[in-house]
Amino acid sequence: MNYSISDLAEEFKLTTRTIRYYEELDLLTPARDDGGRRVYSRKEYARLKLILRGKRFGFSLDEIKEMIHLFDRDRSGRAQLERTIEYGNQRIEEVSGRIRELENMKHDLEKLRDDFVKRLEQLGSDE
Repeated sequence: MNYSISDLAEEFKLTTRTIRYYEELDLLTPARDDGGRRVYSRKEYARLKLILRGKRFGFSLDEIKEMIHLFDRDRSGRAQLERTIEYGNQRIEEVSGRIRELENMKHDLEKLRDDFVKRLEQLGSDE
């Protein structure tokens, strides 16, 4: 099955400009029909799904590109899996750090709020 750029844009809720940008970055490589229009195969459809999943998990487009192209060089998928695991471990560490920061911020905000509640109660009882 083949897709036009409009089909993909509608399916993935993207602009055609975004899809062309991914092509410029060599993330997608559609064929061209006789009229020069882009024709996206199931492979390109699957790649676009991978790009969007990678972005959702916080991978950079360069990282996504590397992971996608590793499969093209090693059809066993081993190199791609190894690299994806490496990038995934890095991302997990980053997310864990952000969670710790947010937990600390939450704790600080709760303490500050509790202090303000006490001050307000003291102001109310002084009157």
